[in-house]
Amino acid sequence: MKISSEQVKQLRAQTGASIMDCNQALQESLGDFAKALEILKKKGALKAEKKAARTAEQGIIEAYVHSNGKIGVLVDLRCETDFVARNEEFKKLAHELALHVAAMNPSYVSRQDVPADILEHERKLYLDEVAGLGKPEKIMNEIVEGKLGKHLEAICFLEQPYVKNPDETIDALIRSYIAKLGENIRVARFIRYEI
Repeated sequence: MKISSEQVKQLRAQTGASIMDCNQALQESLGDFAKALEILKKKGALKAEKKAARTAEQGIIEAYVHSNGKIGVLVDLRCETDFVARNEEFKKLAHELALHVAAMNPSYVSRQDVPADILEHERKLYLDEVAGLGKPEKIMNEIVEGKLGKHLEAICFLEQPYVKNPDETIDALIRSYIAKLGENIRVARFIRYEI
C-alpha cells in the first residue's frame, strides 16, 4: 500500500516517533491511523522496557510556582545523557510533571517508596472497615488488597492518572517520552510546598 508523506508527517507530529517507524506502522496498519498509533505505542513500551535498566544520572531540576504564589514544586527528572537533559522535549516533560505534582499532590514517587509501617497501618484500617461484613477471610483479604491498591494509586506519583489526560498514567506518559527520546528517564524525587 502506498503511504503518503503527509500521513507519515502527521503521525510523526503526533507521536514524535522516527519517520521510518511512522512509515512502518502505517504500512503495517494498511494506512489506518488509529492502528498505526497503537503499533507505535506498543513499540514505544518495548523500547522503554529495554532502557529501564540503564542508569539515568544526568537530568534537570524543574521548578514550578502556581500563579497564586501559594504552591511551589521542584521535580528532579533524570536521563542518561546531558544531551537529552538539554532537549526541549525533555524539559517539556519535566514541566508537565511539575504541573501534575502541583495539581495532584502525590506523596511518593512509586509503591516501592511507601514505608512498610504506613502500608501496614492502611491495611489494618481497611481490615477493620470490612471486619463486620461477615465475608470469608479470603474475600475480606481481596477487598482489603483492592482498597489498598486504590489508595496507592492515589498517593503514588507514577500510578496517578495524568491530570491533562486521565486515560494515561504518569508512568505511561514517561514511557512515551522514553520511546521518543531513546533514553531511560526516571523521576528521582519531587517536593511540593503549599501555603
